[in-house]
Amino acid sequence: MLLHVRLCGWACWCLFSGVFSVFSLQQRLTVSLNGKWRLSNSNGSLLLPAQVPGCVHSALQQQGYITDPYFRFNDVSYRWIALNNWTYTTTFTLSAELSVKQKVLLVFDGVDTVGSISLNGIALGKTYNMFCRYDFSVKDLLKDGENVLQVGLLSPILYASEQRKAHTSYVVPPECPPGVQKGECHVNFIRKEQSSFGWDWGPSFPTMGLWKGVRLEAFDILQLVQVSSVPLYNDAFSQWRVQVELLIDAVQTARGQLTLSIPELDSEQTFQTHFNPGKTKSNFTILINTANQVKLWWPNGHGEQPFYRLTIRGFQDEFLIFSTESKVYFRTVELIQEPVVGSPGLSFYFRINGKPIFLKGSNWIPVHSFQDQVTPDVLKNLLQSAVDANMNALRVWGGGVYEQDLFYEICDELGIMVWQDFMFACAMYPTETDFIQTVREEVVQQVQRLKSHPSIIIWSGNNENEAALATDWFDIPASQRPKYIRDYVMLYVDNIKKVVQEEDQSRPFLVSSPTNGAESEQEGWVAENPYDPHYGDVHFYSYILDCWDWRTFPRTRFASEYGFQSWPSFSTLQPVSIKEDWSYGSNFTSHRQHHEDGNQQMILQAALHFHLPNATDPLKRFTDTLYITQVMQAQCVKTQTEFYRRSRSEIIEGKGHTMGALYWQLNDIWQAPSWSSIEFGGKWKMLHYFAQSFFAAVLPVAFEEDDTLFIYAISDLSRDLKLRAVVNVFSLTELDPVCTLNSSMLLVPGGSAVAVFKQPVATLLAGCGNCTRLTCLLTFQLEDNSSQQGPTNHHFLCSPKDAQGLRRPNITSSYLHYLPLVHTMQGSVLP
Repeated sequence: MLLHVRLCGWACWCLFSGVFSVFSLQQRLTVSLNGKWRLSNSNGSLLLPAQVPGCVHSALQQQGYITDPYFRFNDVSYRWIALNNWTYTTTFTLSAELSVKQKVLLVFDGVDTVGSISLNGIALGKTYNMFCRYDFSVKDLLKDGENVLQVGLLSPILYASEQRKAHTSYVVPPECPPGVQKGECHVNFIRKEQSSFGWDWGPSFPTMGLWKGVRLEAFDILQLVQVSSVPLYNDAFSQWRVQVELLIDAVQTARGQLTLSIPELDSEQTFQTHFNPGKTKSNFTILINTANQVKLWWPNGHGEQPFYRLTIRGFQDEFLIFSTESKVYFRTVELIQEPVVGSPGLSFYFRINGKPIFLKGSNWIPVHSFQDQVTPDVLKNLLQSAVDANMNALRVWGGGVYEQDLFYEICDELGIMVWQDFMFACAMYPTETDFIQTVREEVVQQVQRLKSHPSIIIWSGNNENEAALATDWFDIPASQRPKYIRDYVMLYVDNIKKVVQEEDQSRPFLVSSPTNGAESEQEGWVAENPYDPHYGDVHFYSYILDCWDWRTFPRTRFASEYGFQSWPSFSTLQPVSIKEDWSYGSNFTSHRQHHEDGNQQMILQAALHFHLPNATDPLKRFTDTLYITQVMQAQCVKTQTEFYRRSRSEIIEGKGHTMGALYWQLNDIWQAPSWSSIEFGGKWKMLHYFAQSFFAAVLPVAFEEDDTLFIYAISDLSRDLKLRAVVNVFSLTELDPVCTLNSSMLLVPGGSAVAVFKQPVATLLAGCGNCTRLTCLLTFQLEDNSSQQGPTNHHFLCSPKDAQGLRRPNITSSYLHYLPLVHTMQGSVLP
């Protein structure tokens, strides 16, 4: 993160060009240029106020030029906005304090995306990368009185098209997204949020704007731009050290002393140093006093998340010239890829502080099409919802944005591990010098910004691009494949991987996801089959096969993507639709679905086990259909996740030792059908309530094989347990169990999955009166000698649509008006 630095106001001795001089050192000045700017389009027909940070779409909506972009078909109706060029303008007055500083920088933390910046009519430079910070030295360009700053932004659609036309040597696929996504073409030719040109779960809103802050920074000697701290553990000496990296911007050569201290650990070191003119990066290491026991950062469910205060002070001739403080979290992370007994291939799991951890969680996509509308409360609600559902990990997907600092700070505090993709997804990319250069700068800046966060446990180069090459998504002729593989290796290995490893040695790096990991590297970075379950991580989707049949899922080492769609609830859809939209066959429901045949797939999957809604009232039929898709999704993801969790301790036919389950996806970007478990706005779908149970630290899981019922006890705890399975058999016509069965008490070691119950279904039912598969169902739980451990689970003996004896419920409900407000933050629905 960027850190504000306190400068002393005393006279300080400084050495410049070998000569001692006395300076009256004043405080570094920061002048925010955020707030109200003016915004105009290319022909001047629109002129309006615009907030910075912000974007063109938000400004147009705030000033009443457009309505809610998410309303009905507005994503298509407002396509004209991204086809235009726009200019942001502001005027500011130069203060006397700022004018006397030795150096003044104009800083843009984020420009979206292709911009030309001028100050007082003089061109400063251009921007080409949404993910880069830009600064310009403007001391000599500032005027007394008013100064005019302009940022002209090109249409990202037209820019991407022009870049594609200029690339004449060969095609860089895909040219355009599938038609069902209603998106724009050639997004791989522009370094901005890839999903902003459209995706299978989101709209096409190619944004433009100053999406992060703008300011002036003024100083006399130097300023501390950024601090990074990475704790490293030396096994040989059983000692921690903290590698501290300072990015300094100095006016001239500056010599002095630097003191690093962590008072709580009685650790302090002082270094003689100097800083060269311009921006320089310097590394220092503080050794941690071995007399102190360091408290470790742990993932959610495995321990606490303590931190220490690192103080950094710079001196010149005993005068303090800067001082700053940051948090340091101590933890180690390893990605273990080693031979597995009884199996070909390699393991794939994470070890945190020496402990193997099963990753339980989901995938994170951009929270909103317009990043300026992502508030702290929205981030806190979503991340707390993840923890409330017993998650310990999220994968920040590579087609969105590198999240804001607050996201990672909250993950640090909550113990959420982050699998961090770089922003490349589902495409090939050009490798011209200019493109590679801006990517390298992007990676350097983002790694420097983020590497202090313990929550980030791995960097990953891209989403699905190895798989796209290996399985020929883009119909590349065999004769041309070597060219594309060379480009792939050049971008992700020779550049991104190399830069990451130069900047951060504390974490593993994967080139892609899914990947065979070390095996992919052995095969020249593009494996013959990146979905091989004997290696790495796997993405798996199947919408036609019966999702209640666990045998349709791959028994993989790590499942980093899987899932099923559902519709959001009617209360979420209603504000962006009208009455004529409220049927499953409407133009609106078709328009909102960006996954080919997605609406039909949901109905077909639901119909395998449920009667489809058939109410005569059209609105009730629509709302019932929305509901049944959520029931289907919850049960499907439950079945698949439980399969992965029970596979952690087994090798069957050479496959297993699954150590991660990250379903697709946690959150929504708008009100539409998707794979999410949380609707746009924060309301939990049924899936998220199910996740609260199927991600529990201790969990019973049932499944059938060859008409035999198995129950596994799964434990993520560090300690061993002695547990038995308690099975209750219920008639579908009664509230009390027909019979109860208990297994023997068995040892369940910490971090394992153990079979605790096994019985043929026919034998079980024969001992329970008149029960049959069609008339009864099972619930089951785990117990120790004193209490239940973990949630109660259920197992259907037949499809609910075939069940006999079910009766319509006669349920009434009421609630106190103030209660829902208490639970809004976790999306609860109270009875």
